[in-house]
Amino acid sequence: MPATGLPFDDIRALLKTMPQAGDGFIDDVRAHDRELTKPAGSLGRMEELVEHMAAWQARSKPAVTRPVVAVFVANHGVVAQGVSAFPQEVTRAMLDNFAAGGAAINQICATFDLGLKVFELAIDYPTADITQDAAFDEAGCAATFAFGMEAIAGGSDLLCLGEMGIGNTTVAAAIYHALYGGDAAHWVGRGTGVDDAGLQRKVDAVRRAVELHRAHLGDPLEVLRRLGGREIAAIAGAIMAARMERIPVVLDGYVVTAAAAILHALDPAAIDHCIAGHLSAEGAHGDVLARLGKKPLLDLGLRLGEGTGAALAAGLIKAALACHSDMATFEQAKVPGKAH
Repeated sequence: MPATGLPFDDIRALLKTMPQAGDGFIDDVRAHDRELTKPAGSLGRMEELVEHMAAWQARSKPAVTRPVVAVFVANHGVVAQGVSAFPQEVTRAMLDNFAAGGAAINQICATFDLGLKVFELAIDYPTADITQDAAFDEAGCAATFAFGMEAIAGGSDLLCLGEMGIGNTTVAAAIYHALYGGDAAHWVGRGTGVDDAGLQRKVDAVRRAVELHRAHLGDPLEVLRRLGGREIAAIAGAIMAARMERIPVVLDGYVVTAAAAILHALDPAAIDHCIAGHLSAEGAHGDVLARLGKKPLLDLGLRLGEGTGAALAAGLIKAALACHSDMATFEQAKVPGKAH
């Protein structure tokens, strides 16, 4: 893959130094699991979650004591194409709502004792309309990626990623269309609830954006800077920072997964530490997850964003770890083990 300049070269260099899973810790988890007061495999994917956490935390006894939900908020010039049912001012209003504790994500974080960080990404200065120009230049894209890496500052042992930004499902659909081809309509959903005419405008905007930038879309980082938004670039940075610090990541829905798709296109192993929190009702999210090799934990018909699906999945992960660490062994409970 040809380098396009120094800013993106730094990102490519990170990909070459990614830590790998500690498979030996999975053996430790399985050995302890065999001693617990339950039939082997009876907790299904809950047991797989413990193994995943152990491998990426590099701990025989994985734990979540400092979970963080990081929500990145941005605005998009493509809103000028009539692709959203709501005006761009809603982004600022929702940012204020997060701060006041009034959003859905606030309630879910409080329920599962999850920390919440909200990152505003220059929402008064939307990225360029991707049907007319590149979203931002390479230096700006790389700087936003680097800003996203700060999501883990202060320490965390589980990072859940979310977003908010009027117009960003259009941007995500453009990224998927650029990466995977096919018909633009396949990747486009109703987002905030556009009517049929609005849906057609979204499809048309995605098609025109990809056609405008087509000559440059062989490089996933060019896909990101030309078609992406600030929140998607920042989320990609957060995913990479978590990987470097061996912090497992829970992906939210359609828009967050677009950031993971960019990294996967650069190196399929780049998102091995990530868990798909849920299957979104938006667009072709299921198709994308299949391409990324991710099986979602939850399927609740969610399409809100904000990290809501990832946060709900974090509650499931915490429960899985609690069962593994706190459940009695056969010996402790004086329960007869499996007959031989």
